[in-house]
Amino acid sequence: MSSDTIAKLIVLAIMLLVAFPVHEFSHALAAYRLGDGTAKLFGRLTLNPIAHFDPLGGTLLAVSMLFSGFGFGWAKPTPVNPMNLRGGRQGEALVAVAGPLSNFIMACAGALVFRLLGLFDVAVPGLFVDVIYYFVLINLSLMLFNLVPVPPLDGSKVLFGLLPPRVAWRWRPVLEQYGGVILMIAIFLPVVPGGGTLFGWVFRLLLGPLLSLLLGL
Repeated sequence: MSSDTIAKLIVLAIMLLVAFPVHEFSHALAAYRLGDGTAKLFGRLTLNPIAHFDPLGGTLLAVSMLFSGFGFGWAKPTPVNPMNLRGGRQGEALVAVAGPLSNFIMACAGALVFRLLGLFDVAVPGLFVDVIYYFVLINLSLMLFNLVPVPPLDGSKVLFGLLPPRVAWRWRPVLEQYGGVILMIAIFLPVVPGGGTLFGWVFRLLLGPLLSLLLGL
């Protein structure tokens, strides 16, 4: 087994045991602070990875990490009752953005370690550097993936919170009904000139520059 594969497997374990729980806990904590205790009632206001694990989302993360240049997947969605939230649609948007924001913060933390190793020329095993690199990469990938403004992803609720009420009221039912289909088309169908997918195009446009910015590459 190559060192690159070992690094990916280590990061996969870190994502499932740490990053995914932090992402969902951030949703739950934001909702709780805004007046909704649903997640706490269902035992999701916790960092326990077992409470947040989703078999399909975890499997997709593993497959995408090991066989592609980035990783995307999901944990068990955090239950939120928007009717209990202060701030209405804006409150719902804050709860939604808390998860991707946590991925960005974790990516920044990993990037800081990466930069400090280079700044002080610390001699560490190459495997350790690879783990940090992939940790930053996958957290950025998950942030971008979740911010796509298509239901059921977090970005859709952020979008609905930013749109004028009348526009949100008109388009939300449509997007929620067909969001899954739109998402599958964006992920799998080669609709971009040259044979690429819409998701692939977005990730090439945003992921590389973000990764370079954080890691200084």
